[in-house]
Amino acid sequence: MNLKKNKQTKQELDLTRLPKHIGIIIDGNGRWAKQRGLTRSMGHKAGFENVKTIFKAVYELGIKHLTIYCFSTENWNRPKEEVDYLMDTFRKMLSSNYFQDLNFKPKLNICGDPKRFDKDIQELIKLRMEETKDNNDIVLNLCMNYGGRSEIVNAVNNAIKDGIKEFSIETISNYLYTKGQPDPDFIIRTSGELRLSNFLLWQCAYAEFIFPKIYWPAFTVEDLKDCLISYQNRDRRFGAIKNS
Repeated sequence: MNLKKNKQTKQELDLTRLPKHIGIIIDGNGRWAKQRGLTRSMGHKAGFENVKTIFKAVYELGIKHLTIYCFSTENWNRPKEEVDYLMDTFRKMLSSNYFQDLNFKPKLNICGDPKRFDKDIQELIKLRMEETKDNNDIVLNLCMNYGGRSEIVNAVNNAIKDGIKEFSIETISNYLYTKGQPDPDFIIRTSGELRLSNFLLWQCAYAEFIFPKIYWPAFTVEDLKDCLISYQNRDRRFGAIKNS
């Protein structure tokens, strides 16, 4: 799907009708690098640099929640060299100066099971989440060692530990990593792949989806806006029928 703006219609983004929560599956780093004769690690480097660019744009548009799928529970099966590079990248992302030049204060929330990470990464996760817990400019959910099915199982098990015997949608939602946040209205998966890959399976029940054929490192702020225009052109009925 080509998301470049149709110059004949010149449709503009309506800032009054933006989603409250966007989820992004940042796919295509390796293929972007291969096209350029670079290593996969260089693709991941470019991809994580782009996370910051798009994050700033999301904030400037006034969207209050952004979830980025960084590393799935299945990604441990990739070559050790690639996994090691990603772990070093996470250390940099969780360092105190990664978001230092932002002119806003994000609340950082890590979605996923941190126990498989090295101890220093686990400590950085705790530190950054504690430091930013009272920030309210925007919530950034980073999905790290994350799987949607595991999240649901984890939520149910924790509810049972708390003595809950009857479950409702609200009960399970209150035990998810995104507790207290609106469900994503809009999910973007770059690279053109047409699947969710175990991302926010509970939360995406009524989300709109788009699959631009753009590798993540090449995904620009203008591409983001084009995706949002596509979102605004959709008729969201949530299972109901609107009166004509």
